[in-house]
Amino acid sequence: MLESVAAGPWIYAAVAVSVLLDVFLPVLPSGILVITAATAAATGSGSLLALTLCAAGASVLGDLVAYRLAWRGRSRLHRMIARSRRLTTAQERLGSALARGGGVLVVIARFAPAGRSVVSLGAGAARRRAGQFLPWSALAGVAWASYSVALGYFGGQWLGATWTGVAVSVLALFLAGALAAYVIRRPPSAPRAGTPPTAARPGTPPPSAVPAPARPTAVPSQASPPPAPAPSPAP
Repeated sequence: MLESVAAGPWIYAAVAVSVLLDVFLPVLPSGILVITAATAAATGSGSLLALTLCAAGASVLGDLVAYRLAWRGRSRLHRMIARSRRLTTAQERLGSALARGGGVLVVIARFAPAGRSVVSLGAGAARRRAGQFLPWSALAGVAWASYSVALGYFGGQWLGATWTGVAVSVLALFLAGALAAYVIRRPPSAPRAGTPPTAARPGTPPPSAVPAPARPTAVPSQASPPPAPAPSPAP
């Protein structure tokens, strides 16, 4: 039954459409479709390479469409993001990560639930350059597609082309998504003890060379002369 469901060229079109629209509708079971097709391909009913390229290409194309739409509708999307504290925090972390070249966050977010949507829409709304976002988006799509196809293939090899193998592979995909969500939401680590302080700006003397401001010296007030003694009464 599983082979009949996942066999045929239509499964590639279904995977492509599901992965493409997954960036706008994260509830679509794109990962389950990829794993199901890969499980059936483990028995020879399909091509693993074609499935991987189809899923990866649709992932990159969906990210690009979301990126361009968010670029054009920046003001409206900013109002939507401002209503959610979680989305605002995610956008800020994404902006700082992309600014310092930390595009690994884009790859990790591809595995997290709705992480792809936050990354693609956030990068477009923040007007990030395409050269900063698209290469990492392509790497994320290839990594996610390869991982999902590998889960389905090895699950079909070990457990057979059954719904049990699909369920185990989907569970492994969800565990990877939970781990990715934990990594993204984890606050930045505090500096370790013994870490040298941040270097001062050029021309700024070190703290030890800056003289401390002199405290004003209190001027002692002159003591007022004692009062004259009262004259004694005449005898």
